[in-house]
Order: sequence, then structure tokens, then C-alpha cells
Amino acid sequence: MKITLTALCDMQPITKFVANSLDVALYNLIACVGDAEYIVVDSGGEAIRARNPLELQKLVQHIDYLQMTIRQQSAYDEMIGQPTRQGSNQLEVPFGNNKLY
Repeated sequence: MKITLTALCDMQPITKFVANSLDVALYNLIACVGDAEYIVVDSGGEAIRARNPLELQKLVQHIDYLQMTIRQQSAYDEMIGQPTRQGSNQLEVPFGNNKLY
């Protein structure tokens, strides 16, 4: 599901924002409201992306949220010939509020 930053303002406080790692230095923004996860998009419907998580944190500093995390899923197991995992190797760590006013 997709949602805009404007629509998120009406749903405050947001449970969690996730800076989701897509590549080495490319992140998209995910908003978690209750049990639902939304990809945050701009007014044109394109996913909001940034080169570092701080840029995403700046975008949401005006929205009340409870937590921000960074999420990464590694593809290295597949790259070195390991068998396909039965479970996820997703890593999600807290990313504190850096007060970027």
C-alpha cells in the first residue's frame, strides 16, 4: 500500500518509520501505522527515496512518530553459493531521533 506524507499527518502518531535499504546507499521510506505498512510516496505517486537515512528523517521531522529504524536484507548468502535460506535474514535496528531542525 502507498501513502503520502500529507495523508500521514492525519494519522499521527505514526507507530514507526523505516528507512528501508534498497542498495548500498539508497533507501526508501516506509510508515507503519498499527499493523499496516505503507510505502511513502510523493504527490506524483513515486516512492520517496534518499541516499542516506538522515535525509528521510528530515522529511518526517514535522510528523509525530514513536520510533524510527533502519531495515536491511542481505543478498550475500545467494552470492556466495549458499543454499536458499528457509527464513529471512532481515536486520532492523533502531535509528534515534537526531533532532535535525
